[in-house]
Amino acid sequence: MIFTVFPSEYSEFPRYKFLMYLRRTRFLLLVLAHSVLLFACITSFAQQPEITISTPEEIKAEFTSVPCKDSERLNASRALFIKAGAPASDISIDKHEHVENLIVRKHGESKEILVIGAHYDKVAKGCGAIDNWTGIVALAHLYRSLKDSRLNRTLLFVAFGNEEAGLVGSQALVGKIPAADLSKYCLMINIDSLGMAAPQVVDNLSSPKLVAFITELAKEMRLPFGHGNLRGVNADSSSFRLKKIPAVTVHGLSDAWPTILHSPFDQAERINSDRVYLGYRLVLALVVKLDTRQCAEFREASS
Repeated sequence: MIFTVFPSEYSEFPRYKFLMYLRRTRFLLLVLAHSVLLFACITSFAQQPEITISTPEEIKAEFTSVPCKDSERLNASRALFIKAGAPASDISIDKHEHVENLIVRKHGESKEILVIGAHYDKVAKGCGAIDNWTGIVALAHLYRSLKDSRLNRTLLFVAFGNEEAGLVGSQALVGKIPAADLSKYCLMINIDSLGMAAPQVVDNLSSPKLVAFITELAKEMRLPFGHGNLRGVNADSSSFRLKKIPAVTVHGLSDAWPTILHSPFDQAERINSDRVYLGYRLVLALVVKLDTRQCAEFREASS
């Protein structure tokens, strides 16, 4: 996730430690209260034999080794998709002048496209474990879950490069789309920085109709879920919205994020893998639900 300023109120460390304790306790109580529902409430799509649901243990295992060098992240992302079952013929590297994006394509019945993305790059400080290896892990497991499913839309799983340098990868991808083909791009779901709190949506970086849709879905799943505006922050969903493609950013940040992200403290041991799992399950349900809806339903009125 790219950001330029720290809100001044985050400087009150003792107060935030206390607030984080209360919120962490509340989150754990919510998960405990809903755990039976979350695992028993397998919606109709999960009953289909072609959908594979990853387990919390499988998600957790991905964080035993996190690539901490930016130069390693692209190949490590590709390795995750190969491990998830992606054939070489469906994996491509989309090369531009200043960036390389990894694209894994799952063909659908129609020519409409749904993009699911997460950036693989990191800043110099820290390991980039939360920001954004959690997103890449979730992305690969989403591919694993959906690769054999029969869906209407073609899915593009995109690991974007150089997000931290100014959304370079996502801007390069959307800039390459011919104007005549923009209408084929139905929706974009961006996953950025899971694992500190329950799944949330960034309202100021997301299309309002998609925000409303995912909010209702979280209620249906009885999943802990939140909203917020992140000041001084940008994400790859913005590149798609500028092209009038509806997009939403899902994250899992707590109020302590400015003390962790873009710092030496962004390490694997900071990740709560159960919270990453909740984000993965929410986006998995979102993709399948959106596949049954009309693209026009989520487009915003032209200004």
